[in-house]
Amino acid sequence: MSEDRIYGTHPVREALLGKRKPEKILLRQGMDSNTAAQMMDLAKKFDVPVQFVPQEKLNHLTANKNHQGVVAMLPQVDYVTLDEAVAAAGTKPGFPTIILLDGVSDVRNFGAIARTCECAGAGALILPAKGGAAVNQDAIKASAGALLRIPSCKVPNLRTAVFHLRESGYVVIGTSAGQRQSIYETDFCRPLALVMGAEGKGISRGIMELCDELASIPQFGEIGSLNVSAATAVVLFEAVRQRLKK
Repeated sequence: MSEDRIYGTHPVREALLGKRKPEKILLRQGMDSNTAAQMMDLAKKFDVPVQFVPQEKLNHLTANKNHQGVVAMLPQVDYVTLDEAVAAAGTKPGFPTIILLDGVSDVRNFGAIARTCECAGAGALILPAKGGAAVNQDAIKASAGALLRIPSCKVPNLRTAVFHLRESGYVVIGTSAGQRQSIYETDFCRPLALVMGAEGKGISRGIMELCDELASIPQFGEIGSLNVSAATAVVLFEAVRQRLKK
């Protein structure tokens, strides 16, 4: 059995009830409806996403062992709670910074963002339980080990996290193309919750409406957008530049 997955209905059920919650549960397409319903109900209780996949994928993941149509993918790091993420960010010198990733699902982008965050002194990463990138070996490798140093938090709902951060004294700034205010006109010398959206889609409308401010990265080319990891680096190191002048 691989270190990053377990399989079988009983082991997966025990994992859901234990301390090390799965990151995602894979169920065989067409499996017994009662078993699937029970597993989905339990996964929903603990905010663990469920995906139905072909049997061939489960066979591959388990080397054709008796998986009973159920495989759980385990996280490679221990996630922290939202309160723990805020507390960890508060221990950093200067202005605390937390990064929220809205819809960023590519693990290599996520790893690169984590590396930038660690280098720029950000205190924590927050991403949604559903649709967010997995903290797996590919992400850890892309982060050059930064994901083992910077706290990561998965939340059932990013909106709830935004409200919590605002109540904790953070200003929430979203980055979005086409905004009149640029990042170079934005004050980053305060407790900062920076929202970065997925390439193409950007920040979702619901999250954008909750941001205290929106800012864009000035661009002069024809492509129209930066890779999300590159954009995160540009914004974070503008914050570093401003803070070094204080």
